[in-house]
Amino acid sequence: MASSGVLRALACFLVVSAVVAPYAEAAVTCGTVVSNLSPCIGYLRGASKVIPATCCSGIRNLNSAAQTTADRKTACNCLKSAAAGIAGLNYGLAAALPAACKVNIPYKISPSTNCNQVQ
Repeated sequence: MASSGVLRALACFLVVSAVVAPYAEAAVTCGTVVSNLSPCIGYLRGASKVIPATCCSGIRNLNSAAQTTADRKTACNCLKSAAAGIAGLNYGLAAALPAACKVNIPYKISPSTNCNQVQ
């Protein structure tokens, strides 16, 4: 069963997606980001030493969906917003996740990433 902190973080993600999605001109929404990356949360909080296969599948799915610059900027902003709402997130693991899943994304997963510069 998910902890109340994880449930609160997911609720926060959904609120962010409801606020951001109407302004985005992208096919990718924050809801898309959250649904694809929620299997990664336990790993990124240190609950597991093994990356779940569903986490890597989600990263691949999200990367495939983010075909335009607008999609990539939306995904980047949603990742940053979502990460900020997860207590105990290990940003080192988050930054290494795409490479560990053999997915190349055009920006670093980091709170310092400037999503406006994402191409």
